[in-house]
Amino acid sequence: MVGLEVIAIGFLLLLAMLFIGLHIATALFLTAAAGAWWFFGDTMFRPFGTIMWSTLNNFLLVAIPLYVLMGEILVRGGVTARMYAAIDDWLRRLPGGLLHTNIAASAIFASISGSSVATAGTIGTVAFPAFREKRYAERWVLGTVASGATLGILIPPSINLIIYGALTNTSIGQLFLAGVVPGIILGGLLMGTVIIASVLDPTVAERPEPLPWSDKVKRLKDLLPPLFIFLLVMGSIYGGWATPTEAAGLGVVGAVLLVMLAGHMSVTLLVDAVLATVRVTAMTLLILIAAFYLNFVVGVLGIPAQISTVMADLDVPAWQMVFILVVFYVALGCFLDSLAMMISSIPIVFPVVVALGIDPLWFGVFIVVMCEIALITPPVGMNLYVVQAVRGRGSVTDVVRGVLPFLGCFAALILVLTLFPDLVTWLPKSLF
Repeated sequence: MVGLEVIAIGFLLLLAMLFIGLHIATALFLTAAAGAWWFFGDTMFRPFGTIMWSTLNNFLLVAIPLYVLMGEILVRGGVTARMYAAIDDWLRRLPGGLLHTNIAASAIFASISGSSVATAGTIGTVAFPAFREKRYAERWVLGTVASGATLGILIPPSINLIIYGALTNTSIGQLFLAGVVPGIILGGLLMGTVIIASVLDPTVAERPEPLPWSDKVKRLKDLLPPLFIFLLVMGSIYGGWATPTEAAGLGVVGAVLLVMLAGHMSVTLLVDAVLATVRVTAMTLLILIAAFYLNFVVGVLGIPAQISTVMADLDVPAWQMVFILVVFYVALGCFLDSLAMMISSIPIVFPVVVALGIDPLWFGVFIVVMCEIALITPPVGMNLYVVQAVRGRGSVTDVVRGVLPFLGCFAALILVLTLFPDLVTWLPKSLF
């Protein structure tokens, strides 16, 4: 067992390496290697090969490149742009107009991509041209795209929930279901914020003219492709026909067929989609390998058990522990990106929350919501920089100002889920 001061030094070392710009995987590995060498010498380096192989040989993680590839094909095939236009037809008369379309399109694309960063880039690319020549407050446009994109890791299928399930041995199928109701609630809170702001300040958004019913009904067909993919993936999982990984493979096949039927499939499109998938997957799996090695070293040093003991000695109720974890993750999100924050903290925090009787499904959704907050808060909020990169002008400060009104939505969601935990656990426990 190591002392708490050693744990603090290791954590500060990790933060320092991330602060100076080292890659997340490098920082995680060097922290683990330093601890292993200091306490055990080079003996602890020998299991690294086995850990790397067992990580990469995990059938569950095959779902990650498949979901990324599915989203890439749909985006490059124009499915997302047509979906965005169809959603706008039906939401434009709400106070806030196209701002609601940003959030709703993010929610729908989240159900077929599994990634918040991909959702931010995709919806931003489609949305920003639609706002040209329209009278909307730009910071609200930026805020709805960046905040709405966070739904990508909460609404199933979610890459972050897959990784959480792999780290904690929690059912991916149940985790996907656990994210449905909180995702709907968060989407409603974001849209409610837009409505309130638009009513109080008419300069936030213009009121577009209504479209004829014939045009609206005609474009409803553009919502069918994402609905088909969602039903194919989620239906095969909960119908018992496929595992989450096999369902991701079905989703890729479905995406290819849809783009082929639309006449947009080409060798160039497929090659670009595969190359983008390889880049994202390589980065993600490299981080996972380093994280699993850090988890191994941390476990051998007895750190999770020691922290669990300290937390148990605090003798605080579960709701107070949730408050402590909120503060902890908000602080952590200022230094780490959402994936690194989740992977580096779960091995230490998860035994504590289980010992306190907190449901692993509830905690999975909780930590994903905290990751969402990290995605839109500086200085490392990835969604902020993705949206700014797509925007291509001005300063990222404009995006930060845009997301500020929506941070309260995430705080409200955490409060609601803490007071009514059955909102998370009811659906998965009813169906399983």
